[in-house]
Amino acid sequence: MRCYIEERTIELANYIIEHKCTVREAAKKFGISKSTVHKDMTERLMKINQVLARQVREILLENKQERHIRGGYATREKYRSQKEAG
Repeated sequence: MRCYIEERTIELANYIIEHKCTVREAAKKFGISKSTVHKDMTERLMKINQVLARQVREILLENKQERHIRGGYATREKYRSQKEAG
């Protein structure tokens, strides 16, 4: 694996752990695609650092379990702003 990919993967993992952010948030912060973040976190990180991989996996699992709640909030805000504007 290329050195810059390993560095990016570790940096991404540390960012996700520190901020407990989603894949989308990390992708936006680093200017890369969600697919790249996901691949880095689920495949590459396990080969580089298993301890970090476990910590990231826990956060990503928590995010996955909460995504329906975040989606509901986003929808509510969308319709609330439309109502206020209309």
